Amino acid sequence: MKNTVIALLLAAAGQLAAAHGVPTPSHGGMIRTDGETWVELVIRGSAVEVYVQDDGDDMPTAQMSGKIALVKNGAKTEFPLKPVGGNKFEGTAAGLAAGTRVLTVLTLADKKTTVSAAFDLK
Repeated sequence: MKNTVIALLLAAAGQLAAAHGVPTPSHGGMIRTDGETWVELVIRGSAVEVYVQDDGDDMPTAQMSGKIALVKNGAKTEFPLKPVGGNKFEGTAAGLAAGTRVLTVLTLADKKTTVSAAFDLK
C-alpha cells in the first residue's frame, strides 16, 4: 500500500512538471527564466534579439518596453530594445564579446511588472 501511494505521488508530480513547459531556446539563443517568464537572447554580431514567452506561450511585445545593459570590468552601458512584432524585441549593442554580462530588463504591458534576466557571454 505504501509503495502504491508513493508511486501515485511520483506520477502526479511528473504530470505537474510536464504541465509547465521546459525552457528551451526557439531561436538558437540562450534562455533564462524569471518566474514563469522565459527570456531568450540571440546575438548576431552587434545585433540583439530578445524573445519573451510566458511558460512557453509567446507574449506580445507591442505594449512592452525593454533595454539591455552590458557589464564588463565594472563598466555598464545601456541600450534600448524596440518591440518589432510578435514576441520579439530588437536592438543594437556595441561591445558584445566574451566575458561580458548582458542584463535584460523588460517592462510588461501593465507598465508596472518588470522581468529581468542575466546572460554571461562566453
